[in-house]
Amino acid sequence: MSVLTHEARGRTGSLAWLLVLGIVLAALNLRTAVTSVGPVLDQISTALGLTGVTTGLLTTLPVLCFATVGVVTPALSRRVGEHRLLLLALVTLGVGMLTRSLVDSAAVFLLSSAVALSGGAVGNVLIPTLIKRHFPRRTGVMTTVYTTALAMGTMLAAAATVPIERATDGNWHVALGVWAALAAVAALPWLVLLRSEPARDTGAAALGPRALVRSRLAWSVAAYFGTQSMVAYVMFGWLPQMLLDKGYTAGQAGVFLAVFTALGIPVAIVVPMVTSRFADQRPVVAAFVACYVVGFAGLWLAPDATALVWVIVVGLGMGSFPLALTLLALRTRTPEATAALSAFGQSAGYLIAGAGPLLVGLLYGATGGWTLPVLLLFAVVTVQLATGWYAGRDRYLEDERV
Repeated sequence: MSVLTHEARGRTGSLAWLLVLGIVLAALNLRTAVTSVGPVLDQISTALGLTGVTTGLLTTLPVLCFATVGVVTPALSRRVGEHRLLLLALVTLGVGMLTRSLVDSAAVFLLSSAVALSGGAVGNVLIPTLIKRHFPRRTGVMTTVYTTALAMGTMLAAAATVPIERATDGNWHVALGVWAALAAVAALPWLVLLRSEPARDTGAAALGPRALVRSRLAWSVAAYFGTQSMVAYVMFGWLPQMLLDKGYTAGQAGVFLAVFTALGIPVAIVVPMVTSRFADQRPVVAAFVACYVVGFAGLWLAPDATALVWVIVVGLGMGSFPLALTLLALRTRTPEATAALSAFGQSAGYLIAGAGPLLVGLLYGATGGWTLPVLLLFAVVTVQLATGWYAGRDRYLEDERV
């Protein structure tokens, strides 16, 4: 019997490590379809003849796909199975990225981008669910693994696309197509994991969108996720312009943005492991809001020469992103509830976030300065504090519905 027990433990251990590998590889891919386009957007626009409207649609597609496809992911997973659906999502992601790298049609490029982003949207919702199901006692550690891999993939696609394009004599097709190969590699562990598909709990359908719409906790999580994403989108989109207006060169602004992005990796390593050890996350919520307030005030009022200090402080505040992902598991008891909250929170959150860069652009364009945009950011983080304070308290979605 001891031999059988040892063999069973060995199989279980092998499965756990394969799941870890599968989650890491999948997370590396979830943002490559987004961040690989920006660095070569000028070349793509010229080659495909994109108008201002189509370029705007292309940059808005991530928010639209993450919101619309994410909300139906729990229903799809109940029909297809979680492992099968994540495999299909990675295949969809890879096919979409490969297709758009081969075409010379603006319409097909937009359509295939939407296909790729839809695969990423499914992964956004599914991975927190898989962590809750397979690693219920190590949620913090596995969320750290997930968010770190997500941050690394985001930075890798943003940083490596231009060097690849230059190495191939300015061929943006190759620079975008490379990321489809990474998606193919990520699919391999999930081919093996098809044999260990979790049983589907059709009874979880009660936690659908209608039920969550009536939940204060679900709305608090969604608003917290949305406000932190809004700050991130504003910083990625408008920080370079703010720095240019302060007298920095384009090269310096690029370095500052790279520092801001790179901070996401150590923050993603620390935040989930630390916050998951406590039942109440409200002090962490307040700490990140304080970083935002100090950082934005510094960028607005402090001497221009100190901008890097305030960029770093705001970058520390971006720990609100891994915290938001950790809350999806901490505020639920079951994987099915995690899936429902993940879908609702991320879908509603991304819709909220999408308005941020547009509003900042309108305010900046109307005034030519940063006073109103920064005041808007203060208002956003005030909402983040209020919603995070409610979501950070020790409570569970299932209990609220009783």
